[in-house]
Amino acid sequence: MSSVQGKRVAVLVEKFYEDLELWYPVLRLREAGCTVTVVGPKAGETYTSKHGYPAKAAAAASEVKASDFDAIVIPGGYSPDHMRRHPPMVDLVTQAARQGKVLAAICHGPWMLCSAKCLKGRKVTGFFAIRDDVENAGGVWQDAACVRDGNLITSRTPDDLPAFLQGILAALEGAATK
Repeated sequence: MSSVQGKRVAVLVEKFYEDLELWYPVLRLREAGCTVTVVGPKAGETYTSKHGYPAKAAAAASEVKASDFDAIVIPGGYSPDHMRRHPPMVDLVTQAARQGKVLAAICHGPWMLCSAKCLKGRKVTGFFAIRDDVENAGGVWQDAACVRDGNLITSRTPDDLPAFLQGILAALEGAATK
């Protein structure tokens, strides 16, 4: 039995998400035995990726709490810019950060971490175009496939997905079982 068996993970969704950055974590985490819930602004709403692939939110951010999950994954694409327009989405990430939950963001995903104000003094990476945003939010920029700073795991692009998932799984293995 996997040491992440039964861990509860929220994968956030909004329109214009990067297909691989949402579906690769969803499928790999389910394969590892995690219970994965796709969370968006509205439960039952279908959000379309940059390439037209649909993802249906099983839960609304306003209806869940950070304590319901062991980890939150924030895919990139342009979806983080849309996510942070919904206070319940930002609040969920903010609460997860305060509770020391595993927080994982890839590509433009760290925009949500900026909005949640949880980057001060933390090592982080992401898509190169958001470096100024991350640094202005207090993050310490690193250019690497996967950067782990405690409970915070970040990566740059879809090419980094294998390292990103290894980082998430390692962090979940170290997370206390609830």
